[in-house]
Amino acid sequence: MTETIRNTINRFATGYVFTTLDFPVDVSKQATVNRILNNMVAAGQIRRLSKGRFYKPQISEFGELQPDIDQVVKDLIEKNGKPVGYITGNTIFNKYGLTTEAHADLQIAVRKEKKPIVRGIYQINFVSQPNTITKENIPVLQLLDCLRFFKTIPDTSPEQACQRLIEIFRELDSKQVLAAKKLVLKYNPASIALLGAILENACPDEDVSTLYRALNHLSTYKLGISETELPNGKKWHIINQ
Repeated sequence: MTETIRNTINRFATGYVFTTLDFPVDVSKQATVNRILNNMVAAGQIRRLSKGRFYKPQISEFGELQPDIDQVVKDLIEKNGKPVGYITGNTIFNKYGLTTEAHADLQIAVRKEKKPIVRGIYQINFVSQPNTITKENIPVLQLLDCLRFFKTIPDTSPEQACQRLIEIFRELDSKQVLAAKKLVLKYNPASIALLGAILENACPDEDVSTLYRALNHLSTYKLGISETELPNGKKWHIINQ
C-alpha cells in the first residue's frame, strides 16, 4: 500500500492539497493511509496543511512555497462540484488593485457564518453572504463585497479606492451590471448607495432608480469620499467623514 500511495503522490502537482480520499484504496483502509501519510510528513517528504490535509511542497530559488490559496480553501468553497462559498476580503482587494497589502488572513463568504479556522499560515474567517452563491455570480459578489467592506480596504485612501472601483465597474458588461444591481439589494444600505453613485459615474446611461428607491433618505453613509472623486455623493447620502 505504501508504494501505491507514493506513486499516487508522485502524480500530484506540487502544491496540490490532498486527503486520504484521494487514494485508490478501500474506505476501510483510510486509517492505514493516514498513518503512512503522517510517516511521510515526519520524514519531510510531504507537508501537513491541517488535520487530514497534506501537500507536496514546491521549492523555488527563494525557498519553499505555500500552496495556492485556491488549494488551501477548495473544500470550503465547493461541495460536490457546486459552489458553497468564495474568497473575499483582502485577497479580492488585492486582485482588483484596491490595495497592494498582502495578508495571511483569509475571508470566505458563505451563506451561514462559521467559526474561524487555521490552515497552515492562514487564519480563515467566514462572513455571511445573503445571496445564493453560483459560479456565474461569484465575480459580481466579490465586487459588491468591495463596496460592503469599503472602509476596511487597507493601505489606500477612500478617494483612491473609489476611483479604482469606478474604473472596474466601467469595464463590466451589461449583464454583470444588471446582476450587481439585483444582488446588492440584499446588502447593507451603504453598499446600495455606493453602487448607485459609482454606476452613475461609470455608466451614465444606466438606470439606477431601483437602488435610489431602496434607500432610507434620512440616513447618511460616512465613507470618507470627497466630492472631487464622487461629485454625486450627496445625492446618495455619502458624506466625507
